[in-house]
Amino acid sequence: MAHGDDLLQELLWTYGPCGQEDAVRAVCARELEPIVDDMWVDDAGNLIGFIGAATDSGSDTTQSRHRWTPTAGPGTGTRVMAHLDELSMVVKRIEPDGSLHVTQLGVMHPGNFGLGPVAVLGDNETFTAVLTLGSEHTTKESPRIWETKPDKGDRALDWQHVYLFTGRSPEQLSAAGVHAGTRVCVDRSKRTLVDVGDDYVGCYFLDDRAAVTALLRATRLLRDGGRRPGDDVYLVFTTNEEIGGVGGSYASATLPGTLTLALEVGPTEQEYATTVAGGPIVGYSDALCVYDKNIADRLMQIATDRGLQPQAAVLGAFETDASRAKAGGLTPRAGLLCLPTLSTHGFEVITRDAIDAMATIVADFLVA
Repeated sequence: MAHGDDLLQELLWTYGPCGQEDAVRAVCARELEPIVDDMWVDDAGNLIGFIGAATDSGSDTTQSRHRWTPTAGPGTGTRVMAHLDELSMVVKRIEPDGSLHVTQLGVMHPGNFGLGPVAVLGDNETFTAVLTLGSEHTTKESPRIWETKPDKGDRALDWQHVYLFTGRSPEQLSAAGVHAGTRVCVDRSKRTLVDVGDDYVGCYFLDDRAAVTALLRATRLLRDGGRRPGDDVYLVFTTNEEIGGVGGSYASATLPGTLTLALEVGPTEQEYATTVAGGPIVGYSDALCVYDKNIADRLMQIATDRGLQPQAAVLGAFETDASRAKAGGLTPRAGLLCLPTLSTHGFEVITRDAIDAMATIVADFLVA
């Protein structure tokens, strides 16, 4: 079984565009199944692991637990969420020359991940194409390119400026199963963890693969330590977070419990008085909701007691599975715990110990 950086790297190399998270879900299921009481996939494609609460005697309740179903009533429970999907692209049309016009799935721009190789996930074949703008050596006669030059048109590079060169004909693309709606991901060759100094690692898509790794690690901490949570826990690896929090909202509406806790990357900027060198970020509010103060305070205290120097934050231009669920009336309480992350939605950087810190806090929070 993979652990540590090996598991994080495996998750980073695994494609998981919005609405097509199957491969990432399979990796998580392999890791989750041995360390939870029950596991299943719901109708939204969320992977859910169940850990039953300790009884009054503290005895193991595994044998007396069973999968919760909607007929069982609302019950009690805590839902902890990290999302499976990644920022990606989707084919909008196929041009007569075999090039592909794409647009974004999630809040991303061509500059976030740069021009270069991408993986086209055809129904019958996954193959490499190139996200390109075109030649720099052009004039006003190439207005699509010219207008993006900072000393010329000075327009921000956007999706109408770029296209995918496939090296294939429309007939070959059809045979590969490419059509409008086909997902496109940043190529695996650009998704390898790199060391940044002695204390940091960086890669694309630490959002949210680092938090997914932390949630799996927290679950293992509970199992290896023989600890049971104080309340039933539903570990939810959600789908379609980047395009509206669809999976997380569905899970909040259908699973028992009154608390949804999201695990995320967190922006580190002067605006929020947060830094990538600091401890875990605890959200007190974001663009959609005010997180419950008593939950945020508990997270802050747990982190402080562990000597992790937490950072309280009021975030803007930021949404999570938990805040969407609370704003939509699907959960009465919500919390947010973040890995401090440089350049969110870009080439992201975290400290080497950020994942362990998050896992420790989550495990302590669930048994407190």
